[in-house]
Amino acid sequence: MERRELLKMIAAATGAAMIGIPAFVYGQEPVPAANNAFSGADVAKLDEIAETILPRTSTPGAKDAGAGLFMAQFVTDCYVPGDQAVFRAGLADIDKRAGGSFVALAPRDRIELLRTLDAEARKQAGGNDGKKPEKPHYFTMIKQLAIFGFFTSQTGATEALRYVAVPGRYDGDMAYVPGTPAWATN
Repeated sequence: MERRELLKMIAAATGAAMIGIPAFVYGQEPVPAANNAFSGADVAKLDEIAETILPRTSTPGAKDAGAGLFMAQFVTDCYVPGDQAVFRAGLADIDKRAGGSFVALAPRDRIELLRTLDAEARKQAGGNDGKKPEKPHYFTMIKQLAIFGFFTSQTGATEALRYVAVPGRYDGDMAYVPGTPAWATN
C-alpha cells in the first residue's frame, strides 16, 4: 500500500469523511485483491451485498464502483481484529440465513434479507437497557462501508453526485429542485 493511500484511509477512519470531507478520499485506486485478507469469493459477495444496498439505476451502482474490494481492503487495513471477526462472522451469517449462499438468492430475497438485518441492527443500536452495545451489528458495518466506498469512489462522486472539480462561487440561497443530486468536489 502506498503512503498516500494509507493517509487517505487514516483520515477516513478518524472521521474526516463524516464531517464533510469525503472528497479528501476521492480518487482512490482499487487495491489488488491479493493485498487483503478476503478471498475473491468474499469480495464478490461484498459486491453483491453492496449492489443490493446501492443498486444501479440511472446512475452506476456500488458494484460498478468496486465497493466490494474497497470494503475488503478497508476491513483488512483499518479494523481492529475484534471488529474484523465481527465482520467475517457477519458474512458467514448472511450466507447461513440465505440458505447457503447470498449470491444464489433472487434479487427480491436479497432485499428482504438485508431489510431484516437492517431492522435487527437498528434495534441493537438502540439497546435493550438504553446503553449502546459494545460492538456494532455486522450489518451496520457492511452498510456503512458500502455507502462510504461508493460515494468516495470516482464513479460515485462523479456520476451519482453533481461534480465540479473546482467549485465556483458560493451561493447560500440556491433553489433546490426535488430529485437533484447532492454535490461532490475534489
